[in-house]
Amino acid sequence: MSNQQAKILIFDSGVGGLSVYKEIHNKLPQLEYLYIFDNEAYPYGELDHDTLIARVDNLVTSLVEKYNIDLVVIACNTASTIVLPTLRAKLTIPVVGVVPAIKPASNLANKAVGLIATPATITRPYTHELIRDFSQSKPVELLGSTRLVDIAEEKLRGKSVDLDELKKILLPIENKIDVAVLGCTHFPLIKDEIQIVLSDRVLLVDSGEAIARRVEDLLRIEKEEREVGTREIFSTAPPWKEGALNKALNHLGFSSVQHYPIAI
Repeated sequence: MSNQQAKILIFDSGVGGLSVYKEIHNKLPQLEYLYIFDNEAYPYGELDHDTLIARVDNLVTSLVEKYNIDLVVIACNTASTIVLPTLRAKLTIPVVGVVPAIKPASNLANKAVGLIATPATITRPYTHELIRDFSQSKPVELLGSTRLVDIAEEKLRGKSVDLDELKKILLPIENKIDVAVLGCTHFPLIKDEIQIVLSDRVLLVDSGEAIARRVEDLLRIEKEEREVGTREIFSTAPPWKEGALNKALNHLGFSSVQHYPIAI
């Protein structure tokens, strides 16, 4: 695809998918980006299976049609493990999901892999299948935390991260691992702070760059096109601390948050 106005839709339950957006934008600044976060139903890990499918299906398919989207990224581990088959059956455009980077982490680890994710991702059978298939030779220490998601949301709104609190959260895996998988798209937003707590002895791995490469491969954008495209962002409910959030979003080149109510 050589059209520099190719449009990409990035979906998440919160602002975590912005970490994925940054990776894709670094490679493909010329795309037009639409970002939708379903904060009305946040956190997604507490939704039942059918509700989650219905919400994501409704939001993504309506935006794809309204804005003539060329590719969708489901930048949410919880949603990716559940909704991809439904969306791919309905849409004629590519749909890219995210999964915890267990495979590359296992290849990099000498001692053990730590999977830092939401409680929902930690308990989901899909995650345990990844571990079984790709990390047979290395033990995987699991750490599920919803609070880390909130910390990332707070940081984006200008609040500094409490390293003492972060240390308490990460304590169960701190001295057991040498590679940590950031298994939620929110967590790269606090990657620097996680690195400080776990120290340089632990390598941090996430899926952002791999997703960006996948998007680049699927769209086949010509390298010489470098003009920056438009960036719009939508939410299903008024976001908390909206002013502080908009300030951060404006720094990333996005418009202020626009309301996009869900009709279910």
